[in-house]
Amino acid sequence: MKAIWNGVVIAESDDIVLVEGNSYFPASALRAEYLQPSNHHTFCPWKGEASYHSLLIDGELNRDAVWYYPDPKPEAEMVRDRVAFWRGVQVTP
Repeated sequence: MKAIWNGVVIAESDDIVLVEGNSYFPASALRAEYLQPSNHHTFCPWKGEASYHSLLIDGELNRDAVWYYPDPKPEAEMVRDRVAFWRGVQVTP
């Protein structure tokens, strides 16, 4: 599968974990050169606290488009060391 934003592949992997309709890619599949730090956090009752990255490609910023759980709750261990996308990032087979 591929994650694409602004015409650029930002992650690609066959090792995908599907949780609540979201495709979680291995963090190692993410092209770090497009990441920008973010201080944004959200909380999921069963997964725990999510952290975010923004994407910067060709001068365009997509704030908080990548999320991950640095320390997921035990029942959400399957998302550890993985990232998911939203805010216009297309995930395709």
